[in-house]
Amino acid sequence: MMIYDQDCYTHTGEPFNLRALRGQVLLVVNVASQCGFTPQLKELETLYKRYRDRGFTVLGFPCNQFGRQSPESAEAFCAFGEQQFGVSFPLMEKVRVNGHAAHPLFVMLKREAPGVMGTKAIKWNFTKFLVGRDGQVIARFGPKDHGLPLRLALEAELDKK
Repeated sequence: MMIYDQDCYTHTGEPFNLRALRGQVLLVVNVASQCGFTPQLKELETLYKRYRDRGFTVLGFPCNQFGRQSPESAEAFCAFGEQQFGVSFPLMEKVRVNGHAAHPLFVMLKREAPGVMGTKAIKWNFTKFLVGRDGQVIARFGPKDHGLPLRLALEAELDKK
């Protein structure tokens, strides 16, 4: 199963066509508004603006599973992201990423790119999954993994034709 086969919805509950992103490099991230890593929204926006013309998209999925650090609705999260960090990349529906009610997209991402020592569970907010133009998961980055290592992996994937 590929990422494009997953059903996703926008922050307003409208169907989101992942198939329309076929051929792009994606970074799928579980995001939160009240987390110590929340300032990464600015970095994610910078990456999105820098590389979107090369076929790159960030998809942010608000998640309240870790320390209840994103209690607001998906719509309120979107307004927060825009106002506080200038977020213009797609912010999606609020999801669970672990457990029996985990969103099927995150079930697939975790299966394709396990964490440290093969763990499947996402440990915290701002876990990032890099997906290649072919829809295959390339890498998983933990919440503390950002900056240069993330940018280099992204650029390497964008340079592939």
